[in-house]
Amino acid sequence: MHSLWLSLRQILSHGVITLLAVAVAFSLPQAASYILNQWWPKVEGDASLLLATELGLAFVLALLFNLAKIAWDNRQKVVTAKLASLVYARNAATGWLSRRRERALVKRLPAARDAFILSVTGHDSFVDRCSLVREALEKAYEIRVMLVNPVGKGLRKRADSLPPEITVLTLHTEIEASIGYLSGLRRFGKKVKLKFYDEEPFWKLIVLGDYVWVQHCHSGFEVRQQPEYVFALQHGEPRHGLFVPFYMVFLNQWNDARNPEYDFDTNELVYRDASGKEVQRAFLGVPINGAPAPLSPPPAPATKAAPAALLRPLGEGLTPRSGP
Repeated sequence: MHSLWLSLRQILSHGVITLLAVAVAFSLPQAASYILNQWWPKVEGDASLLLATELGLAFVLALLFNLAKIAWDNRQKVVTAKLASLVYARNAATGWLSRRRERALVKRLPAARDAFILSVTGHDSFVDRCSLVREALEKAYEIRVMLVNPVGKGLRKRADSLPPEITVLTLHTEIEASIGYLSGLRRFGKKVKLKFYDEEPFWKLIVLGDYVWVQHCHSGFEVRQQPEYVFALQHGEPRHGLFVPFYMVFLNQWNDARNPEYDFDTNELVYRDASGKEVQRAFLGVPINGAPAPLSPPPAPATKAAPAALLRPLGEGLTPRSGP
C-alpha cells in the first residue's frame, strides 16, 4: 500500500504539472494581446498608472532574482544533505509544526519487521505518551533494545551530570517502566531482547527499517533537549550517507560480549563469552532504597528464580518522570 500510494502521488503530481504547462502555453497569446492592445495604450497616457506598472514590474523581477539566488546558494546545501542522507532534522526548541512534520514522516514509513533501539533509559521511546515512534515500534516483530546498566558506573556518571532533580533513583524508575513496557510486548508475541551497557551514554539511536533517528547524549543535558536527525539508507549507494555508520554503532554495541542480556522470566543478567556461551548469571538488583549495589555482579546459580527486584507494580509510589 505504501508503494502504491507513492506511485499515485507521483502520477498526480506529473499530471498537475502537465496541466499547468498546457494552461500557460494557451494563455500566452491572449495575455500578450491584452498587454499590447489594451493595457499599454492605457498606461501610455497615464503617468500614475505607468509608475505603478514600473514599480510592480521591478518588484516582481527583484523577487524572482532573489528566489533564484537563494535557490542557487542552497544548491550546495541540498547536495550535502543528500550525500549525508539527511531526510529530517529537528531542534529541541521547535514547536508543534516541526513535530507535525516528524509525525508525517513516521506515518509514511512502511511497517518495519525489525526495530533496534540504543537509549539511556528508554522512557522517551517506550513510556512517554508523546513518543512519535512508539506506534511504529509496536508494529515491529523483533525488537532489540540496549539501555544503560542500572547498577553500572555509566548511569551514575550520567545522573551526576544532569540537573539536581534527576537522580539515580529517577533513572532507575524510568528503566523499570521501560522493562515493564517491553515485558508487555513479549506477552503480545513480540520477539524482544534487552541488553545493558556499562559505558556513559553517548548516542541515542532508533533504527526502523531504512531510517535511523539520532540524538547525542550531551553531558549535562537531557536527551530530549538535544537536536534530532533522521538519516535514510541509500539503496543505490549504501556506502553514502550516515545510516550505515550509525547502524554499525548499534551492531557493535549489541555484539559486544561484555554487555549482558536481560532474562525477562527470571529477572537475571546473562553474561556470555565471545562465542555466545553462557558463563554466569546475576540478579538485576537495583538499589531502589539507596543501598549500595555491586558494580560487577557476582555469579549466581541459575537453579531457582528469585522474585523480581526491579519490576514492581507502578502503584507502589513509582511515577515515571519524562526524562532521557
